[in-house]
Amino acid sequence: MEKMRFYDEAAHNFYGQMEIKGYPLNSMDFFAQFFDALSKNLGDIQGLSQLASNAKWHLSANFNDEILKENHVVVVTDPQLNIVYATQNMVEMNGYQPFEVLGKKPKMFQGEATCRDTTKQVSTAIKKQESFEVTLTNYRKDGSRYECHIKSSPVFDRAGKLVNFIAFEKEVA
Repeated sequence: MEKMRFYDEAAHNFYGQMEIKGYPLNSMDFFAQFFDALSKNLGDIQGLSQLASNAKWHLSANFNDEILKENHVVVVTDPQLNIVYATQNMVEMNGYQPFEVLGKKPKMFQGEATCRDTTKQVSTAIKKQESFEVTLTNYRKDGSRYECHIKSSPVFDRAGKLVNFIAFEKEVA
């Protein structure tokens, strides 16, 4: 137990210098679960930052805020709407692992109860390369429905060419 105290102090000192603040630990189970989620989130922030750099995005979102503070699922598509990146926390929202959705279109989450008027609104915004914000009825991997709030924007490179679309998503109660 004495070793745990030193670990807690070291973690607190390390994270105290970052936006993420560390706290003394009382339970290894709690810490392990938190640490696993935090590691995945930090990996996603790094992956998205790398994607933005490789595609020479003109402007990039604050992935720290979107993932760590807002707990958004982030989905990035190419201009043809094929998913090229999905964050690890997607599985908590809809049951899909990120690798299961790569190369597919976001329509895979829609179904019978998805509002066609809203999907037309989304389609129009995409064709016009405009941002949109909607709430859609989507479907989980197990077939159950959920309401998904989506904020999406086109992403342009430094030359002004459309290179991606990015969506910040969250299940709403």
